[in-house]
Amino acid sequence: MHFFYLDESGDSGCNLDDKKQPIFVLAGLSVADKKWNNTKDELDRLISGYFNGEVSDRFELHSHQLLSPKGDGPFEGHDLQARLGLATELLGLIDRLGHNIHFYAVDKAKMKDADVDYEALFNLKNPYLLSFEYLLTFMHWHIRENLGQSARGMIVLDEKREYHDSIERIIHDRRYGVAKTHKLKLIVEFSYPVDSRKNPMIQLSDLVALCIRRFLEIEMGYKDSLPLEVKKYYADCFNRINKRMKRRSIIERGGRHEGKLNDYISSVQATYSHQWRKRYSLAND
Repeated sequence: MHFFYLDESGDSGCNLDDKKQPIFVLAGLSVADKKWNNTKDELDRLISGYFNGEVSDRFELHSHQLLSPKGDGPFEGHDLQARLGLATELLGLIDRLGHNIHFYAVDKAKMKDADVDYEALFNLKNPYLLSFEYLLTFMHWHIRENLGQSARGMIVLDEKREYHDSIERIIHDRRYGVAKTHKLKLIVEFSYPVDSRKNPMIQLSDLVALCIRRFLEIEMGYKDSLPLEVKKYYADCFNRINKRMKRRSIIERGGRHEGKLNDYISSVQATYSHQWRKRYSLAND
């Protein structure tokens, strides 16, 4: 069994004029069940080391607190370089343990201006729901192409009550409402974590989503006024994330009438240039 974790960054519903958060990202890790306990142990070790062994039982890693300019929550007043170093270590943990990363990002301005002639069971102008729809296609492809014939997937996502009914409709349709050859037969279940404080994958997915969003906001010119060192930091974060991605181009959904949806998903995607590493003085892989 492989678990596919999801968390979001930049969610302001259907507000596509959000100047503070012009990019939406839905992202997470895919993890084999045998690696779950080891990952939690490693995350606990890093967090305990950062706080010198004095970690509250109620501690939960929130990336916006960790990476805010002055620190927030349990990181309030902490040295910025120490906090940036912890975030880098956590992304390195993902690489070191061999977890894969998946994400889809929406440029809200593109979505606002885009036209789409496609009948869907959800609001096509909602970045979260479109991203979820696409990532179902990606996950099914990843299981089939990369994980072996006996592999199956389970989706675990941080609960968003406002989207619960739409998510259930999307999954039901992808399982039962499409032609047999395109059914999501390899994704067997989805659920919400009982307690995200005890779920390291949701916490790490939160960090991944925020780092991707901040990089894309910089890369697409929305945050061009940020200092160069900030731009380089998030480019480095994205470089670490990029190494753990199994596919960088869009996986198209199969079916006779899905071409318009595939075109729409491609047209509203937040993307980065082919020469992005050179721009931030990063070595090619």
